[in-house]
Amino acid sequence: MKAVLSIFLLVLSNTFMTLAWYGHLKFAENERFAKLGLLAVVLISWGIALFEYMLQVPANRIGFKANGGPFSLVELKVIQEVISLLVFTVFTMIAFKNEVIRWNHFVGFGFLVLAVFFIFKK
Repeated sequence: MKAVLSIFLLVLSNTFMTLAWYGHLKFAENERFAKLGLLAVVLISWGIALFEYMLQVPANRIGFKANGGPFSLVELKVIQEVISLLVFTVFTMIAFKNEVIRWNHFVGFGFLVLAVFFIFKK
């Protein structure tokens, strides 16, 4: 149960982080947001990222072996990176329809899946 909760919180936290890091790139399409300066965009992104931290920290605490969770620190990091990539890919395909996912991207994703396999191999 801790594994599922930890992964669920990581998915949510990465969704907020992706919005904070890349969502502002869509602001230019909105007349109201297009006029914002860099400082305003940074502050909005920080506000969004706050939710990422509110989910990421509990996810790591719940999932970490030393706190009674199922994952080592390295395993948590690899899980987070793969989730981050998956969330980013879905976000890109939905929000930035002009971006193209190519064969070499899928090869790179495959290597990340192999990384997960090797990290979890005992």
